[in-house]
Amino acid sequence: MSTHTSGLAIETAGLVKTFGETRAVDGVDLAVSAGTVYGVLGPNGAGKTTTVKMLATLLRPDGGQAHVFGHDVVREADEVRSRVSLTGQYASVDEDLTGTENLVLLGRLLGHGKTAARQRGEQLLEAFGLTDAAAKQVKHYSGGMRRRIDIAASILNTPDLLFLDEPTTGLDPRSRNQVWDIVRAVVAQGTTVLLTTQYLDEADQLASRIAVIDKGRVIAEGTKGELKASVGAGSVHLRLRNADQRPEAERLLRDLLTAEVQLEPDPVALTARLAAAASDTAADHAAKVLGELSRAGITVDSFSLGQPSLDEVFLALTGHDTGQATGDATGTGPDTDTKDEVAA
Repeated sequence: MSTHTSGLAIETAGLVKTFGETRAVDGVDLAVSAGTVYGVLGPNGAGKTTTVKMLATLLRPDGGQAHVFGHDVVREADEVRSRVSLTGQYASVDEDLTGTENLVLLGRLLGHGKTAARQRGEQLLEAFGLTDAAAKQVKHYSGGMRRRIDIAASILNTPDLLFLDEPTTGLDPRSRNQVWDIVRAVVAQGTTVLLTTQYLDEADQLASRIAVIDKGRVIAEGTKGELKASVGAGSVHLRLRNADQRPEAERLLRDLLTAEVQLEPDPVALTARLAAAASDTAADHAAKVLGELSRAGITVDSFSLGQPSLDEVFLALTGHDTGQATGDATGTGPDTDTKDEVAA
């Protein structure tokens, strides 16, 4: 692999990390464009955190190559560290210090003068909606506030690349949305974000491209649309005028589309899920279906088209959902990769 490819923030080829007999990362290839959010999606124990730690120079790879903005993560670790920041799965700020004290302390450690560190801390506290809590000890913060102060600490010096390792684990929906807004704002300022998550909606909301990783390997990669199209052409949702006509409509859908048909709780509604091998688009299928239903005297009040969800994508690719551990040798739990490393 060349030492640098213009426009890429991260390049890896055959990246490997083992702990004893366990290959936590087993030949990962990534190409992450600068200035984007790149999602790494996978269940507990998939190897996400281990991959991030190698890219952030916290772990030495056992095989393969990895470059961050053209710098080798092993041979040029100092150059890599100067351009990246990492927010792990749990808040890393000092809980006995206030929000202001944490940011001023970290700012001084990063080389800011006392006045500059305080000014930068005040800017971030205001930007992240924490001004009212600035004088409170972090141990009195809510979970969402802790995640915000942690991310604020990560961008005291604006990094070229920010690693966010499952940043919304355990947060309520409102706090998750706040973190998402922060991620969007960081990227708007030019920072590249590599986001690991096991929340499918998080990857769907934030990432321009997604790598699906399972058991240490990338099993699929692409845009959201490409991943969804890889497991199905989509689905056709219908609402009929008369519930009595639903059995006949179900039969016609099965015959026309050779597809799974789901009867919805609404007695006039049904959904046909189209196969991945279908050559026509969902719109083509919908046109055929509507014509045949009309000829059969079945009145359709409304219809809609949809792509498969990322939940369906992950289930189709891995045979399990992201809320379940894989049950492999890498163990289980919210920070499985870290446990592997400690055990090693």
